[in-house]
Parts: sequence; C-alpha cells; structure tokens
Amino acid sequence: MMDNNRPLLEIRDLKVTFPHGKNAITAVDSISFSVDRGTTLGIVGESGSGKSTVARAVMQLITPNSGEILFDGQNLTKMSKSELREIRKRTQMVFQDPGGSLNEYMQVGKIITEPLLVHGISKGKELQKRSEELLNQVGLEPKDANRYPHEFSGGQKQRIAIARSIAIHPELLVCDEPTSALDVTVQAKILKLLSNLRDELGLTILFI
Repeated sequence: MMDNNRPLLEIRDLKVTFPHGKNAITAVDSISFSVDRGTTLGIVGESGSGKSTVARAVMQLITPNSGEILFDGQNLTKMSKSELREIRKRTQMVFQDPGGSLNEYMQVGKIITEPLLVHGISKGKELQKRSEELLNQVGLEPKDANRYPHEFSGGQKQRIAIARSIAIHPELLVCDEPTSALDVTVQAKILKLLSNLRDELGLTILFI
C-alpha cells in the first residue's frame, strides 16, 4: 500500500564491489540516502566515484554486495524476477549516451512505445496516439515518429530517450548523467524539460 509520508526511494548502507584479479574494487561503500515523492535528488562526485554504479544498483541492473534498496517500502534486493518485472513498470532510467541507448534501425515511434508493448499496456492504434502524445511532451513533432535516431541531433535523441522513459507513467526516473554528452546550451534545455516533466507528471527523480 502506498504511504505518501515515506520516501519513494530509500538506500541503506549500500555496498557494491567488483572483482579485480585476486582482489576487489569497492565502487560504492556504505552509502545511504532517501528521495521523497515528487522531488529531485542529485548525486555528485568525481568521475569514477561510483555514481553510475548507484544508479544501476537502484535499477537492479547490477547486484549489490550488501545493503537495502527500498522502493515504496519494498526491498528490491530480496525480490524475484517476476516481482521486479512489476516494479519496473514504476521505475525507468535515462542513460548517459542517448545514441547508444536507441536502436538506430527502429523508427522513433516504435522506440518510445516499446515499453508499452513489453509490459502489455497498449497495442494497435493506442500506440500511435501515445507516441504522438509523448513526442509533444518532450518538445518534438508527432511526424518525428516515422524518422530514425540517426536523423536527430544529440539533444533530440535524449528527448526521444526521455519520451521512452515516461511512456508507462513511471513514478521514479533514474537519470544517469543524461546531459554529459551534450553541449552547454542543450544541457540547460534538457534539464528544464526534466524539471517540467517532474512537475507535470508528479515524477520522483534521482539525478546522477
């Protein structure tokens, strides 16, 4: 049951290590934080400090060595694959490299509505309508649905990636350095877009 008084995301004593020969490298060492609903929390640090590792652990793309990752009070590290599948309807990620995260051989409309198909939420004409809505929400044109990623600039590609991430109405958006590959003027526009979407959709954002 949803409890609006508790943080949507809570990390407790998270530790992640990676094997390195006979030893192990500690990427994240006993970090704890929480993110309240409808807010944005930014994690800052030097390159290689483990920020992206935290993001991937939150999304269960890697398995932490110890600690707890609580989403709406539920410990993700203790969940089965089927339970995590349900949670992934409520959590989405925007990656650092928009070009690398988009299928260059797939039309944009299909890219951004793919999560709806994967989770069995929409099909047929509903997908086309949702595609147009999503493109409008991120500042692109409905006609862009028929184009391919290589036809867009870096900033536009990131808008496409963001459109895909909000397609299934997630509660939590994990953004892993989504502006680092963009020039300064485009960075500001993407940050403004994310801020507007947070307010418009009631998103909670973890920003790396």
